[in-house]
Amino acid sequence: MAVTSTRASSKPLIEKRSIDYIPEAERHGRLLSQFTLWMGANLQITAIVTGALAVVLGGDVFWSLIGLLIGQLLGGGVMALHAAQGPKLGLPQMISSRVQFGVYGAAIPIVLVCLMYLGFTATGTVLSGQALGQLFGVSDSVGILIFASVIVLVTVLGYRVIHFIGRVASIIGVIAFVYLFARLISQVDVGALLQIRHFSWSSFLLAVSLAASWQIAFGPYVADYSRYLPSKTSSVKTFFAAGAGSVIGAQVAMILGVFAAASANGQFAGHEVAYIVGLGGAGATAALLYFSIAFGKVTISTLNSYGSFMCIATIISGFRGHLNVTRLQRLVFVLVIVGAATLIALLGQHSFLGAFKSFILFLLAFFTPWSAINLVDYYCITRERYDVPALADPNGRYGRWNLLGISVYALGVLIQLPFIATKFYTGPLVAAMGGVDISWIIGLVVPAALYYVAARKWHCAVPDRLILPVEQDTVDAQPSRAGRVQAV
Repeated sequence: MAVTSTRASSKPLIEKRSIDYIPEAERHGRLLSQFTLWMGANLQITAIVTGALAVVLGGDVFWSLIGLLIGQLLGGGVMALHAAQGPKLGLPQMISSRVQFGVYGAAIPIVLVCLMYLGFTATGTVLSGQALGQLFGVSDSVGILIFASVIVLVTVLGYRVIHFIGRVASIIGVIAFVYLFARLISQVDVGALLQIRHFSWSSFLLAVSLAASWQIAFGPYVADYSRYLPSKTSSVKTFFAAGAGSVIGAQVAMILGVFAAASANGQFAGHEVAYIVGLGGAGATAALLYFSIAFGKVTISTLNSYGSFMCIATIISGFRGHLNVTRLQRLVFVLVIVGAATLIALLGQHSFLGAFKSFILFLLAFFTPWSAINLVDYYCITRERYDVPALADPNGRYGRWNLLGISVYALGVLIQLPFIATKFYTGPLVAAMGGVDISWIIGLVVPAALYYVAARKWHCAVPDRLILPVEQDTVDAQPSRAGRVQAV
């Protein structure tokens, strides 16, 4: 087997794979790339704004920081457990849902995931459009179109370019955040802010929920970016590499948001990008900060677009049995996805976007149960023993519709509704909880417990070992054996 560096150097710039299994001969990359990708994805303006919400909505600095850290660790653990599946299965994350929902049934959560990431892409495009508009002296709408063009290019190029952008974004992000923190400390009495401690369960749980929901939202596509790692890559190391990058990056960004909002005297909300850049100065410094904000959004917006592309291809392939995505088809898929997100961003940049973002956060309730079911099945029921070829066969081991997984999923969604708190929808028990949205806790714990108990009794036959497709370089030019599988 060739060494990792040789493999990586021989790969084309444009990714040729889409949702298909990654053969061992094409595996490459290092764990460090998982750390830098997810750190770069989190060192960005939307994470700053999310952290600021803990203060804007009534929390103090000290307890908000602690609550955010607890939420990062809890949500980051869920996210990292999904990441660890990538090297073992060599598949995008959502295809593995066919084990729990059936080949056709997996389309149910995937459709909702597509909608959510479409919204996340749109909100990120608005903030980036503001930054590019200031940087180039053009309107926000023109800035949005410039940013969308960059996202299309990077998404079409695929896996290797995305990881490269992640490494660069990590470096730029670290430099920008160190500078902004230094400026903030020189202008604000951080010690005095930390001394104000008025503990409130509602504000504290809000901070935990903000950070945990932020991390859990990466679950449906985090394995898409670890699936090229060699299959012998340690699951524990993959867990810590992806999880640490995401938790550290998000916590640093949210800390900046907390202090910025606490010292803004009400000037932060509605002027997030301008206020953050204003901390750093004017002129050339401001231009560089606007660039860093826009570049920081490239990573996460590309992840959202790439993940949406994977989800749509997964849905189509489930009903067609197989899907070979050409580069032209890939371009068309990406243009449709980014085009839709850009249209939403252009229409909603002034008023609609706030309500739309609440709708997207509402959609979180629809894949938190999916995450619980997927993780319990993979780590506790099947214990990594998947029949990968059967994932493309509606008549195979996993069938068309898995009523067990679908039923637990539906119950997991319904049981969250009383606890959801968004502008789009607020559940009847939210007031009793002090206005805090704890639906993500309910959506993780209850479906996980129910699925574990039910699947141990009624789960379909689990293979003795992980079954993978036979790779072409192992069949010694014998086409008649191409359809066989190998147990690992």
